[in-house]
Amino acid sequence: MTQDIFADSPADLVRDDRVAGRLYTDPDLFEREMALIFERTWVWVAHESELPQPGCFKSTHVGRQPVVVTRDRSGNLHTLLNRCRHRGASVCEKPRGRVNGFTCPYHAWSYGLDGALRGVPYPGGYEGVLDRREMSLRELRTETHGGFVFATFDAEAEPLADFLGDARPWIDRFVKQGGGYPIKVLGRHQFKFRGNWKIQLENSTDGYHFPIVHRSWMASVDAETADMMSFMNDPAATTHDLGNGHSVMQMVPEHSDLDADDGSEPLQARFAHVVEELSRTFDDAQVRRLVRAMHGTGFNLNLFPNISLSSAFLRVLRPVSVDETWIEHVAIGPDGPPEVEVVNRERLRIHEHFQGPFGFGTPDDAEGWDRVQRGAQAAPGMPIMVNRGLGREEVDAAGRPTSHVTDETGMRAAYQQWKQMMSHD
Repeated sequence: MTQDIFADSPADLVRDDRVAGRLYTDPDLFEREMALIFERTWVWVAHESELPQPGCFKSTHVGRQPVVVTRDRSGNLHTLLNRCRHRGASVCEKPRGRVNGFTCPYHAWSYGLDGALRGVPYPGGYEGVLDRREMSLRELRTETHGGFVFATFDAEAEPLADFLGDARPWIDRFVKQGGGYPIKVLGRHQFKFRGNWKIQLENSTDGYHFPIVHRSWMASVDAETADMMSFMNDPAATTHDLGNGHSVMQMVPEHSDLDADDGSEPLQARFAHVVEELSRTFDDAQVRRLVRAMHGTGFNLNLFPNISLSSAFLRVLRPVSVDETWIEHVAIGPDGPPEVEVVNRERLRIHEHFQGPFGFGTPDDAEGWDRVQRGAQAAPGMPIMVNRGLGREEVDAAGRPTSHVTDETGMRAAYQQWKQMMSHD
């Protein structure tokens, strides 16, 4: 039997170069994570394009708790607990749509888009015992940056801008793939894997696995794309700790800022039909801007604890239990005039080719996540190693740890944030 070198305190389960294996398997730790992380920090819940008009809503979760994100008649965003204040039934079961308000199907208590209690049928019997002002749907703090909507149960949490910190400029770079237009959600699909949520959190900042796990994808794409993603020995490809558990993994540094274009990079021949169609409406510079961004940005931005702005799509995780996690993949594209829809159609095909359920990328990733969870059942005292690149890690100009794109700097950043939050009672 392997000796467990870690103490029982959550603060002792994370070291500089390794973490306790039971971070994947301990149900008590999982319950503590839900209370001390997912109910205490900013969690991504929506993109503003999913709520384009007053009355639009989206059902989702903050941790395991069901919520509804709404846009009221004044255009303000709200994140409301999906639980009637009367007897606890959910007030919304649809994933998204547009409504005037919400009515509980059990006793027909009705609520406005801002969560305020609007109506109680047969009010006789509530005289002197019901103050409607105190019976609104519970509302979470909701703030946005760059079109991304976050919510938190903690009324005293630091402002979202402070929590995102050094990640904000990277969010701003990510949305540049709209090619001069805002970005919008094009579609989404969900799946679950039989593993702990942190396994997936690690994956989006793990450049080390890419040429190994995704060999079939590399073999399926054109030579230019394969060459673009051959970053294993590129010294300019780096990973940066951005603070608060966030990190950015730059796989294609020359695409990190899509506005930085000297015109020397040729557009891929595979997109010639897109260039031809766009050229009927747009000038050469705008065509180039839209087509060059077809693959998205050249980086994965991990935002602790539940979303990755991953090159050309969003990957959102939702913990269900210690060994079950739901993943939502969200395809995005420019929110422009009808003439840019050729770009969005092509982006959807690219998304399907890698992220789709029959794609060449995500199914291989998910198999790896499942196997990590199965393997973690063996020798539970054996640690999970996150020491790759620790010996060559440096401090950048902002004072943040940085290393090669294949190193585990981003994982160490996330686990240090985990350690900090789990140590507070």
